[in-house]
Amino acid sequence: MMNNANEISRQTKLYGYIGEHAGSCRFSAVINKIFKENADDAMMIPMNIREDDLYFTVSNIRQSHLHGVIISNEYTQSVVEILDEASELVKRSGMCDIIYKKEEKLRGDIFSLRALNEHLKDLLATKIAIIGVNSYAKAFAFLACGFSVSYFHENLEELMTFTKEVDILDADLNRLAPRMSVDLSGYDAVLDFSDIQNFEMIEKLPKHNLDMKNDKQFSALKQRVHELGVSYTSTDMIIDKFCVAAYRAIKK
Repeated sequence: MMNNANEISRQTKLYGYIGEHAGSCRFSAVINKIFKENADDAMMIPMNIREDDLYFTVSNIRQSHLHGVIISNEYTQSVVEILDEASELVKRSGMCDIIYKKEEKLRGDIFSLRALNEHLKDLLATKIAIIGVNSYAKAFAFLACGFSVSYFHENLEELMTFTKEVDILDADLNRLAPRMSVDLSGYDAVLDFSDIQNFEMIEKLPKHNLDMKNDKQFSALKQRVHELGVSYTSTDMIIDKFCVAAYRAIKK
């Protein structure tokens, strides 16, 4: 097990947390605490990586001492092309947030959306509004068993294409665009997976409003939430839950 000085031995399993601001994020510290509580001889190292260096860094994991890496949300789509193998969820959604190394091959999977699902269930949220059609929205749609989900996007044709890609029949599709007047207060939670920069068209929001942004990133949802006086949750605010899910994925 790790000693009190957190010293690394040759037997210590090393993992990385890759992000633009990985060093200022609590993720590595929280998961290292979990390692210690479970007497695991393992350590996660924060790795501040610029976008220009991402391909080189991840590719070189094959020959490194790392057993795997967690990918911060800003790079979850970019790393997919570097993988040697991928889970079906990664292939169909186009995102990856955890990479395992085995015999110099990199295999990608997803853990964060499972953690988000668990968090929503803890909130007793069942009626969910999803904004956007990106890879996070796709991954959530594949894992959304037990939720009643409505989908919102600026372009209805893109929404229809999205539902075909995720095999959803008779989906509740809604347009969300400037100069509209939209009331989302009838939902238990709103999940923003979009690139929309202004949510002035939303006049009411529910109690729970979440996105996959960290506190270093601009969040249009956070801005609108503050204007309307309701609550907002970033990934940093529930990072302990994401770390527990990442730990389970690593140990699995």
